[in-house]
Amino acid sequence: MLTYQDDRLTLPEGGDRALMQVTAGVVALRKTPAPDATQISQILFGETVILHHEEGEFGLVQGLQDGYVGWALMDALSAPVLKATHRVTVPRLHTYAEPSITAAANFVIGIGAQLTATGEREGRYLRFERAGWIVDHLVAPANEFETDPAAVAERYLTTPYLWGGRDCLGLDCSGLVQIAFGACGIAAPRDSDMQREWFGTPIEDWRAPGVLQRNDLICWKGHIGIMLDAQTLLHANGTFMTTLKEPLWPAIERIATEYGEPLGARRIVVSKLQGVQPPWLTLQV
Repeated sequence: MLTYQDDRLTLPEGGDRALMQVTAGVVALRKTPAPDATQISQILFGETVILHHEEGEFGLVQGLQDGYVGWALMDALSAPVLKATHRVTVPRLHTYAEPSITAAANFVIGIGAQLTATGEREGRYLRFERAGWIVDHLVAPANEFETDPAAVAERYLTTPYLWGGRDCLGLDCSGLVQIAFGACGIAAPRDSDMQREWFGTPIEDWRAPGVLQRNDLICWKGHIGIMLDAQTLLHANGTFMTTLKEPLWPAIERIATEYGEPLGARRIVVSKLQGVQPPWLTLQV
């Protein structure tokens, strides 16, 4: 049984404790302060981190969205932290230097990015602090959430698999789950073992015919996927190096050779968890 006092979610005592905001499209969260160190997660544009201290070009940070701790490039972080007014509703888009389809693109962002509007509008374009101009139908107010995590996850079909990824250009299995539920206003833990033990409630008889539902999670040791219906699994997986959907039971048989049999299934009731601060997310700001 995992305890909430997990090293992955523990920032050392002391330090600067300064709040910083990501101002790059995405920044890798690495295991050590080195550019070629393993990527353990990512922090997306507009998300906030607690900075503990700097070491060279990196800072030891903890993400407020999931408590995950790692090393991020300081060049990707800025202060002060701005309050989000909008969220992105599509898997990926370009931000632009000017309100024009022919303008230079600044960078790519996607679902999970948090935006702060300047109040400026030119035609169908809105301007956002530190980001640039974005067409209005690609964003929504920050407090208006999606209601179907599986529908969000489906938008990532064919997105490449990337260890530690949780953005529009590459994600891993638990990153996909986290982003899908996050778009619905539900905080999900970062890693698959955390999601298996802390997220939702267990479905005891999940193997029985007709028990599984859309948005249920199937959990393995080291892997997780989301159900589109009682028979179809959607997951980002390292075997095919992509995000795909496939029939559940053949997938279970295939995955058994890599991860063993599933350890269980979990059910998350969206309407009950939207906007709720989960007990595992304890942060010392």
